[in-house]
Amino acid sequence: MSRRLQWLALFVSFGLGVAGVFVFIGGIVVEVVTARERLPVDDGLSPVVQLALGGLCLAAMMFLLWFTLVGWLLVRQSRRQGSGYGDAYRLIESFHFREAIPLLERSINEGKETAEVLMLLTSAYAYTGQLAKAQATADRSVRLFPNDPDAYITLANGYRLQAAYDEAGRSLMRALELAPDQPIVWAELGFLQHFAGDETAALESFKRAATHAMPAMYGVRVYYHLTQAYQAAGEIKQAVRANAKMMSARGGLAAWKSGLNALEGTAYGQAIRYEIAAIEQALADADAGNLG
Repeated sequence: MSRRLQWLALFVSFGLGVAGVFVFIGGIVVEVVTARERLPVDDGLSPVVQLALGGLCLAAMMFLLWFTLVGWLLVRQSRRQGSGYGDAYRLIESFHFREAIPLLERSINEGKETAEVLMLLTSAYAYTGQLAKAQATADRSVRLFPNDPDAYITLANGYRLQAAYDEAGRSLMRALELAPDQPIVWAELGFLQHFAGDETAALESFKRAATHAMPAMYGVRVYYHLTQAYQAAGEIKQAVRANAKMMSARGGLAAWKSGLNALEGTAYGQAIRYEIAAIEQALADADAGNLG
């Protein structure tokens, strides 16, 4: 099963499960509302109750299928990436980089040296101050997987944490040549171009990112920069639209704030800290009814 079909199966099963829950709830509500209007007769379950129970059964089956698919994908990924990959991924998500390193190194020793494993290991080395190891791991990823966009994203992550924004930007552009419809990569490229002082290129990257749906943690930053750029250019309607999208994605700012401690002492971390403060001020202004 291809990766796209796997994700489609997950979304469809989850969506049908949610639909079943709504059918059940809706049926129960209709039955309660209309029960008073019907004469009490002993003719079994009403059609509405039968429909509600059918929805409940559908929800139960779909959620069971969803959990089965998730479990299967996790097992399959762990086998492909090595025994330590799953635990390492969870540790990195919670910013426990030092604990993740031996698990990722174990995966490599087991012969599971994939672009994904090397990407996590590069980040873990970099965030624990082992920049030489991070760079060597990123370089190895590109040598082993020259046609995999993840390899160049790995290389960019290593450069970014060293504040080598031009080199990181070139690596991301190579990744986009291989996979051009990746909004998160376009967003990351825009952030790097902004930090490097190339605002014209950054604006184009943010516009490309905004043509796709993005997680809130990327949307809040992308639309902040678009709002600022449109305001500076006097394009008020576009600035208002971008500002509204920034506000709707404001919850994503928490993810960046939670990672600031891991970036402490790096130029990139300092730049992120200043940007978060600016976004928070922009959100406060928007809450007060001020666009700029």
